[in-house]
Amino acid sequence: MNSFNPAAFRRPLLPLRTAPWRLAAALWLAAAAGWAAAAPEVARQGQQTRLTFELPAYGVPDVRRTGQGVTVQLGLPAGVELPADQGPLAAAGMQAYAVVGRTVSLTLAPEAGNLQVTLWPAMAEAPPKLVLEITAPDKPAASLPQRPSTRPRVVLDPGHGGNDPGMTSRWVREADINLDIARRVRAELLRHGVEVVMSRDGDQHLHPDKATDLNARSRLATTGQVSAFVSIHVNASVNSAAHGIETYYFGQPLPGQGRSLAVRENGGGQVGETLTRQAASNSSALLGDILAQAKVSFSRRLAQRMQAELVKSTGALDRGVQTDAFYVIRSPTTPAILVEVGFGSNPREGALLAQPDYREVVAQAIARALLDFLNAP
Repeated sequence: MNSFNPAAFRRPLLPLRTAPWRLAAALWLAAAAGWAAAAPEVARQGQQTRLTFELPAYGVPDVRRTGQGVTVQLGLPAGVELPADQGPLAAAGMQAYAVVGRTVSLTLAPEAGNLQVTLWPAMAEAPPKLVLEITAPDKPAASLPQRPSTRPRVVLDPGHGGNDPGMTSRWVREADINLDIARRVRAELLRHGVEVVMSRDGDQHLHPDKATDLNARSRLATTGQVSAFVSIHVNASVNSAAHGIETYYFGQPLPGQGRSLAVRENGGGQVGETLTRQAASNSSALLGDILAQAKVSFSRRLAQRMQAELVKSTGALDRGVQTDAFYVIRSPTTPAILVEVGFGSNPREGALLAQPDYREVVAQAIARALLDFLNAP
Protein backbone atom coordinates (compact mmCIF):
# COMPACT_ATOMS: atom_id res chain seq x y z
CA MET A 1 0.00 0.00 0.00
CA ASN A 2 1.32 3.42 -0.94
CA SER A 3 2.20 5.79 1.87
CA PHE A 4 -0.04 8.78 2.41
CA ASN A 5 1.37 12.01 1.01
CA PRO A 6 -0.29 15.23 2.25
CA ALA A 7 1.47 17.18 -0.52
CA ALA A 8 -0.64 15.35 -3.08
CA PHE A 9 -3.86 17.19 -2.10
CA ARG A 10 -5.61 18.38 -5.23
CA ARG A 11 -7.28 21.30 -3.50
CA PRO A 12 -6.47 23.39 -0.43
CA LEU A 13 -8.15 22.46 2.80
CA LEU A 14 -11.52 24.18 3.14
CA PRO A 15 -12.79 25.39 6.50
CA LEU A 16 -16.19 24.20 7.62
CA ARG A 17 -18.60 27.03 6.96
CA THR A 18 -21.67 25.49 8.57
CA ALA A 19 -21.88 25.17 12.34
CA PRO A 20 -23.00 21.74 13.68
CA TRP A 21 -26.70 21.35 14.34
CA ARG A 22 -28.14 19.12 17.04
CA LEU A 23 -31.18 17.01 16.37
CA ALA A 24 -33.48 17.62 19.35
CA ALA A 25 -35.88 14.74 18.78
CA ALA A 26 -36.14 13.81 22.45
CA LEU A 27 -36.85 17.41 23.44
CA TRP A 28 -39.59 17.84 20.86
CA LEU A 29 -41.19 14.53 21.74
CA ALA A 30 -41.32 15.56 25.39
CA ALA A 31 -42.98 18.85 24.46
CA ALA A 32 -45.32 17.40 21.82
CA ALA A 33 -48.33 17.25 24.12
CA GLY A 34 -48.37 21.03 24.54
CA TRP A 35 -47.21 21.89 21.04
CA ALA A 36 -49.37 24.05 18.79
CA ALA A 37 -48.48 24.79 15.18
CA ALA A 38 -48.72 28.25 13.71
CA ALA A 39 -49.98 28.75 10.18
CA PRO A 40 -47.41 27.64 7.62
CA GLU A 41 -44.71 30.11 6.71
CA VAL A 42 -44.90 31.15 3.05
CA ALA A 43 -41.91 32.57 1.18
CA ARG A 44 -41.59 33.38 -2.51
CA GLN A 45 -38.60 34.02 -4.75
CA GLY A 46 -39.23 34.48 -8.45
CA GLN A 47 -41.47 31.64 -9.62
CA GLN A 48 -40.66 29.43 -6.62
CA THR A 49 -42.91 29.31 -3.55
CA ARG A 50 -41.83 27.64 -0.30
CA LEU A 51 -44.32 26.46 2.30
CA THR A 52 -42.85 25.54 5.72
CA PHE A 53 -44.66 23.64 8.49
CA GLU A 54 -43.14 23.30 11.95
CA LEU A 55 -43.50 19.75 13.30
CA PRO A 56 -43.79 18.42 16.86
CA ALA A 57 -41.37 15.58 16.06
CA TYR A 58 -39.29 14.06 13.27
CA GLY A 59 -41.54 12.11 10.86
CA VAL A 60 -40.36 10.89 7.45
CA PRO A 61 -42.93 11.93 4.79
CA ASP A 62 -44.71 9.72 2.26
CA VAL A 63 -45.64 12.03 -0.64
CA ARG A 64 -48.42 11.39 -3.14
CA ARG A 65 -49.43 13.78 -5.94
CA THR A 66 -52.56 13.33 -8.02
CA GLY A 67 -53.47 16.11 -10.43
CA GLN A 68 -53.69 19.31 -8.39
CA GLY A 69 -53.74 17.51 -5.05
CA VAL A 70 -50.71 16.65 -2.88
CA THR A 71 -50.92 14.49 0.24
CA VAL A 72 -47.99 14.24 2.65
CA GLN A 73 -48.35 11.46 5.22
CA LEU A 74 -45.90 11.97 8.10
CA GLY A 75 -44.46 8.97 9.93
CA LEU A 76 -44.66 10.65 13.33
CA PRO A 77 -44.07 8.67 16.55
CA ALA A 78 -47.05 6.94 18.13
CA GLY A 79 -49.38 9.34 19.88
CA VAL A 80 -48.00 12.45 18.12
CA GLU A 81 -50.32 14.28 15.73
CA LEU A 82 -50.57 17.70 14.10
CA PRO A 83 -53.20 20.21 15.26
CA ALA A 84 -56.00 20.57 12.73
CA ASP A 85 -55.66 23.65 10.53
CA GLN A 86 -56.64 24.80 7.04
CA GLY A 87 -56.77 27.91 4.92
CA PRO A 88 -56.23 29.54 1.51
CA LEU A 89 -52.77 30.27 0.07
CA ALA A 90 -52.23 33.43 -1.94
CA ALA A 91 -48.97 32.19 -3.46
CA ALA A 92 -47.81 31.23 -6.93
CA GLY A 93 -48.55 27.59 -7.64
CA MET A 94 -50.56 27.02 -4.45
CA GLN A 95 -54.25 27.51 -3.63
CA ALA A 96 -54.99 26.00 -0.21
CA TYR A 97 -53.69 23.74 2.55
CA ALA A 98 -55.18 21.50 5.21
CA VAL A 99 -53.62 19.73 8.20
CA VAL A 100 -55.24 16.92 10.16
CA GLY A 101 -53.76 14.14 12.29
CA ARG A 102 -50.49 13.17 10.59
CA THR A 103 -51.47 14.39 7.12
CA VAL A 104 -50.70 17.64 5.30
CA SER A 105 -52.75 18.25 2.13
CA LEU A 106 -52.04 20.87 -0.50
CA THR A 107 -54.17 22.07 -3.39
CA LEU A 108 -52.01 23.28 -6.26
CA ALA A 109 -52.82 25.90 -8.85
CA PRO A 110 -53.21 24.70 -12.46
CA GLU A 111 -49.91 26.35 -13.40
CA ALA A 112 -47.97 24.57 -10.66
CA GLY A 113 -44.87 22.84 -11.95
CA ASN A 114 -42.15 20.91 -10.13
CA LEU A 115 -42.79 19.87 -6.51
CA GLN A 116 -40.05 19.18 -3.96
CA VAL A 117 -40.71 17.93 -0.43
CA THR A 118 -37.95 18.03 2.19
CA LEU A 119 -37.83 17.18 5.89
CA TRP A 120 -35.49 19.36 7.92
CA PRO A 121 -34.32 17.91 11.26
CA ALA A 122 -34.43 20.00 14.43
CA MET A 123 -31.61 22.56 14.48
CA ALA A 124 -30.44 24.23 17.70
CA GLU A 125 -33.63 25.73 19.20
CA ALA A 126 -35.75 25.23 16.06
CA PRO A 127 -38.15 22.27 15.67
CA PRO A 128 -38.19 19.86 12.73
CA LYS A 129 -39.80 21.31 9.61
CA LEU A 130 -41.66 20.01 6.59
CA VAL A 131 -40.80 22.09 3.53
CA LEU A 132 -42.79 22.02 0.27
CA GLU A 133 -41.44 23.95 -2.72
CA ILE A 134 -43.43 24.53 -5.89
CA THR A 135 -42.07 26.04 -9.08
CA ALA A 136 -44.57 27.77 -11.35
CA PRO A 137 -42.44 28.37 -14.45
CA ASP A 138 -42.87 31.28 -16.81
CA LYS A 139 -43.73 30.30 -20.35
CA PRO A 140 -40.40 30.22 -22.18
CA ALA A 141 -39.88 32.21 -25.33
CA ALA A 142 -40.45 30.08 -28.42
CA SER A 143 -36.84 30.51 -29.52
CA LEU A 144 -35.29 29.74 -26.11
CA PRO A 145 -35.06 26.30 -24.47
CA GLN A 146 -36.51 26.01 -20.96
CA ARG A 147 -33.75 25.66 -18.37
CA PRO A 148 -33.95 23.35 -15.36
CA SER A 149 -35.31 25.14 -12.30
CA THR A 150 -33.57 23.15 -9.58
CA ARG A 151 -30.02 22.35 -8.52
CA PRO A 152 -28.74 18.78 -8.12
CA ARG A 153 -29.58 17.40 -4.69
CA VAL A 154 -27.43 14.86 -2.85
CA VAL A 155 -28.24 13.06 0.41
CA LEU A 156 -25.23 12.34 2.63
CA ASP A 157 -25.79 9.73 5.31
CA PRO A 158 -23.10 9.61 8.03
CA GLY A 159 -23.69 6.06 9.26
CA HIS A 160 -24.62 5.30 12.89
CA GLY A 161 -24.77 8.03 15.59
CA GLY A 162 -26.64 8.54 18.84
CA ASN A 163 -27.34 5.20 20.52
CA ASP A 164 -25.28 3.39 17.84
CA PRO A 165 -21.61 4.48 17.75
CA GLY A 166 -20.70 1.92 15.07
CA MET A 167 -17.25 0.36 15.21
CA THR A 168 -14.83 1.61 17.85
CA SER A 169 -11.10 1.08 18.21
CA ARG A 170 -8.17 2.68 20.03
CA TRP A 171 -7.92 5.14 17.11
CA VAL A 172 -11.46 6.03 16.04
CA ARG A 173 -15.15 5.97 16.87
CA GLU A 174 -17.01 5.36 13.62
CA ALA A 175 -20.00 7.66 14.18
CA ASP A 176 -17.63 10.62 14.69
CA ILE A 177 -15.48 9.86 11.64
CA ASN A 178 -18.51 9.37 9.37
CA LEU A 179 -20.01 12.70 10.44
CA ASP A 180 -16.78 14.67 10.06
CA ILE A 181 -16.17 13.32 6.55
CA ALA A 182 -19.80 14.01 5.54
CA ARG A 183 -19.55 17.62 6.73
CA ARG A 184 -16.39 18.10 4.68
CA VAL A 185 -18.06 16.58 1.61
CA ARG A 186 -21.00 18.91 2.11
CA ALA A 187 -18.75 21.97 2.25
CA GLU A 188 -17.18 21.06 -1.10
CA LEU A 189 -20.48 20.21 -2.81
CA LEU A 190 -22.06 23.47 -1.64
CA ARG A 191 -19.10 25.33 -3.11
CA HIS A 192 -20.07 23.84 -6.49
CA GLY A 193 -23.75 24.72 -6.22
CA VAL A 194 -25.01 21.26 -5.24
CA GLU A 195 -27.82 21.12 -2.69
CA VAL A 196 -27.01 18.77 0.21
CA VAL A 197 -29.33 17.02 2.66
CA MET A 198 -27.70 15.42 5.72
CA SER A 199 -29.42 12.49 7.41
CA ARG A 200 -27.84 13.76 10.64
CA ASP A 201 -25.64 16.71 11.56
CA GLY A 202 -24.74 15.77 15.12
CA ASP A 203 -24.16 12.68 17.23
CA GLN A 204 -27.76 11.50 17.13
CA HIS A 205 -29.94 8.75 15.73
CA LEU A 206 -33.08 9.44 13.73
CA HIS A 207 -34.99 6.94 15.87
CA PRO A 208 -33.94 4.74 18.83
CA ASP A 209 -35.29 1.67 17.01
CA LYS A 210 -32.66 0.61 14.44
CA ALA A 211 -35.12 -0.56 11.79
CA THR A 212 -37.03 2.73 11.99
CA ASP A 213 -33.75 4.69 11.98
CA LEU A 214 -32.46 2.98 8.82
CA ASN A 215 -35.85 3.31 7.14
CA ALA A 216 -35.91 7.06 7.85
CA ARG A 217 -32.45 7.46 6.33
CA SER A 218 -33.37 5.41 3.28
CA ARG A 219 -36.60 7.37 2.75
CA LEU A 220 -34.58 10.58 2.37
CA ALA A 221 -33.51 9.17 -1.01
CA THR A 222 -37.11 9.32 -2.23
CA THR A 223 -38.12 12.67 -0.73
CA GLY A 224 -38.40 15.23 -3.52
CA GLN A 225 -35.91 14.93 -6.35
CA VAL A 226 -32.63 13.37 -5.21
CA SER A 227 -29.73 12.82 -7.63
CA ALA A 228 -27.64 10.54 -5.41
CA PHE A 229 -27.53 9.01 -1.92
CA VAL A 230 -24.19 8.21 -0.27
CA SER A 231 -23.92 6.41 3.07
CA ILE A 232 -20.47 6.82 4.68
CA HIS A 233 -18.99 4.17 6.98
CA VAL A 234 -15.77 2.91 8.56
CA ASN A 235 -15.00 -0.79 8.23
CA ALA A 236 -13.75 -3.21 10.90
CA SER A 237 -12.43 -6.75 11.13
CA VAL A 238 -11.32 -9.19 13.80
CA ASN A 239 -8.19 -9.49 11.65
CA SER A 240 -6.26 -6.30 12.42
CA ALA A 241 -4.28 -6.75 9.18
CA ALA A 242 -7.41 -6.15 7.05
CA HIS A 243 -7.24 -2.80 5.28
CA GLY A 244 -8.44 -0.92 2.21
CA ILE A 245 -11.50 0.77 0.74
CA GLU A 246 -14.62 -0.83 -0.72
CA THR A 247 -17.83 0.56 -2.15
CA TYR A 248 -21.22 -1.13 -2.34
CA TYR A 249 -24.43 -0.74 -4.28
CA PHE A 250 -27.63 -2.59 -3.46
CA GLY A 251 -28.11 -6.19 -4.52
CA GLN A 252 -27.47 -9.78 -3.61
CA PRO A 253 -24.01 -10.60 -2.18
CA LEU A 254 -21.44 -11.71 -4.72
CA PRO A 255 -20.76 -15.49 -4.80
CA GLY A 256 -18.70 -16.52 -1.79
CA GLN A 257 -19.18 -13.13 -0.10
CA GLY A 258 -20.04 -13.30 3.58
CA ARG A 259 -22.95 -11.48 5.15
CA SER A 260 -21.17 -10.23 8.26
CA LEU A 261 -20.69 -6.65 6.98
CA ALA A 262 -24.29 -6.16 5.86
CA VAL A 263 -25.57 -7.63 9.12
CA ARG A 264 -23.31 -5.34 11.15
CA GLU A 265 -24.21 -2.17 9.23
CA ASN A 266 -27.89 -3.15 9.38
CA GLY A 267 -27.74 -3.01 13.18
CA GLY A 268 -25.93 -6.18 14.20
CA GLY A 269 -27.23 -9.18 16.10
CA GLN A 270 -30.79 -10.40 15.55
CA VAL A 271 -31.92 -6.97 14.31
CA GLY A 272 -29.19 -6.95 11.68
CA GLU A 273 -30.02 -10.49 10.59
CA THR A 274 -33.71 -9.63 10.21
CA LEU A 275 -33.14 -6.41 8.28
CA THR A 276 -30.58 -8.10 6.03
CA ARG A 277 -33.07 -10.84 5.16
CA GLN A 278 -35.72 -8.22 4.38
CA ALA A 279 -33.32 -6.25 2.22
CA ALA A 280 -32.19 -9.39 0.39
CA SER A 281 -35.81 -10.22 -0.31
CA ASN A 282 -36.30 -6.73 -1.77
CA SER A 283 -33.23 -7.30 -3.94
CA SER A 284 -34.77 -10.43 -5.45
CA ALA A 285 -38.01 -8.56 -6.14
CA LEU A 286 -36.15 -5.83 -8.04
CA LEU A 287 -35.00 -8.26 -10.71
CA GLY A 288 -38.28 -7.93 -12.61
CA ASP A 289 -38.59 -4.15 -12.25
CA ILE A 290 -37.19 -2.30 -15.27
CA LEU A 291 -37.09 1.08 -13.53
CA ALA A 292 -35.36 -0.42 -10.49
CA GLN A 293 -32.82 -2.10 -12.73
CA ALA A 294 -32.04 1.27 -14.33
CA LYS A 295 -31.46 2.67 -10.83
CA VAL A 296 -29.13 -0.25 -10.03
CA SER A 297 -27.17 0.50 -13.19
CA PHE A 298 -26.69 4.14 -12.15
CA SER A 299 -25.79 3.03 -8.62
CA ARG A 300 -23.11 0.72 -10.03
CA ARG A 301 -21.71 3.57 -12.11
CA LEU A 302 -21.57 5.89 -9.09
CA ALA A 303 -19.96 3.15 -6.97
CA GLN A 304 -17.26 2.57 -9.59
CA ARG A 305 -16.42 6.27 -9.81
CA MET A 306 -16.39 6.59 -6.03
CA GLN A 307 -14.11 3.59 -5.55
CA ALA A 308 -11.66 4.70 -8.24
CA GLU A 309 -11.43 8.26 -6.88
CA LEU A 310 -10.95 7.17 -3.28
CA VAL A 311 -8.24 4.64 -4.10
CA LYS A 312 -6.40 7.09 -6.34
CA SER A 313 -6.53 9.90 -3.76
CA THR A 314 -5.58 7.90 -0.66
CA GLY A 315 -3.33 5.17 -2.05
CA ALA A 316 -5.35 2.64 -0.03
CA LEU A 317 -5.81 -0.98 -1.07
CA ASP A 318 -8.55 -1.36 -3.69
CA ARG A 319 -10.98 -3.92 -2.26
CA GLY A 320 -13.34 -3.37 -5.16
CA VAL A 321 -16.96 -2.55 -5.89
CA GLN A 322 -19.43 -5.10 -4.55
CA THR A 323 -23.13 -5.67 -3.99
CA ASP A 324 -24.82 -6.52 -0.72
CA ALA A 325 -28.18 -6.18 1.03
CA PHE A 326 -27.62 -2.95 2.97
CA TYR A 327 -31.00 -1.76 4.24
CA VAL A 328 -30.16 1.95 4.01
CA ILE A 329 -29.42 1.95 0.24
CA ARG A 330 -32.36 -0.14 -0.90
CA SER A 331 -34.22 2.84 -2.48
CA PRO A 332 -35.72 1.69 -5.78
CA THR A 333 -35.61 5.14 -7.42
CA THR A 334 -32.34 6.89 -6.53
CA PRO A 335 -28.70 5.99 -7.31
CA ALA A 336 -27.53 4.93 -3.85
CA ILE A 337 -24.22 3.57 -2.57
CA LEU A 338 -22.48 2.74 0.70
CA VAL A 339 -18.75 3.42 1.01
CA GLU A 340 -16.40 1.91 3.60
CA VAL A 341 -13.58 4.48 3.73
CA GLY A 342 -11.09 2.23 5.53
CA PHE A 343 -10.62 -0.14 8.45
CA GLY A 344 -10.68 1.59 11.81
CA SER A 345 -9.43 -1.68 13.29
CA ASN A 346 -6.21 -1.54 11.26
CA PRO A 347 -3.31 0.19 13.08
CA ARG A 348 -2.27 2.24 10.05
CA GLU A 349 -5.70 3.08 8.58
CA GLY A 350 -7.22 3.69 11.99
CA ALA A 351 -4.44 6.17 12.78
CA LEU A 352 -4.88 7.85 9.38
CA LEU A 353 -8.65 8.21 9.80
CA ALA A 354 -7.98 9.89 13.15
CA GLN A 355 -6.13 12.69 11.29
CA PRO A 356 -8.24 15.65 10.04
CA ASP A 357 -5.95 16.11 7.00
CA TYR A 358 -6.54 12.54 5.86
CA ARG A 359 -10.29 12.85 6.38
CA GLU A 360 -10.18 15.94 4.16
CA VAL A 361 -8.49 13.90 1.42
CA VAL A 362 -11.22 11.27 1.72
CA ALA A 363 -13.95 13.91 1.67
CA GLN A 364 -12.52 15.68 -1.37
CA ALA A 365 -12.38 12.35 -3.22
CA ILE A 366 -16.02 11.60 -2.39
CA ALA A 367 -17.05 15.08 -3.52
CA ARG A 368 -15.08 14.79 -6.80
CA ALA A 369 -16.72 11.46 -7.60
CA LEU A 370 -20.17 12.93 -6.95
CA LEU A 371 -19.49 16.06 -9.00
CA ASP A 372 -18.26 13.89 -11.87
CA PHE A 373 -21.34 11.65 -11.61
CA LEU A 374 -23.64 14.72 -11.58
CA ASN A 375 -21.72 16.41 -14.42
CA ALA A 376 -21.51 19.43 -12.12
CA PRO A 377 -18.92 22.18 -12.79
